[in-house]
Amino acid sequence: QVHVAYSGGGSVQAGGSLRLSCATSGYTYTRTCMGWFRLVPGKEREGIATIEEDGTITYAESVKGRFTVSRDKTEKTLYLQMNSLKSEDTAVYYCAAELRSPGLCHYRDPTLRGLGEGTQVTVSS
Repeated sequence: QVHVAYSGGGSVQAGGSLRLSCATSGYTYTRTCMGWFRLVPGKEREGIATIEEDGTITYAESVKGRFTVSRDKTEKTLYLQMNSLKSEDTAVYYCAAELRSPGLCHYRDPTLRGLGEGTQVTVSS
């Protein structure tokens, strides 16, 4: 069973920044695809970004240029640096860590399962 601990969520004014962290444990598989997606009540799930073991990254157009995903493979921790936040970024953010073959790690993958309860990000305008 994969365990997760989130940190870094919270409230911020529009234009501000937050850095989310997702520390995972409890799995031994490699070739891990890690990623972020977000949920807003009444809206479809929105994939944000993914990063493969080899560092290959994908971003949704809505966050490209504002968000940066990174990972610490040794610590199995995923990060999301969010800059120039907008009110529409308000959501519960989830991280995922799944076994995927190379080239099959993409933010649009709807089968990436969110871990734990996620972390709330609220951006006020």
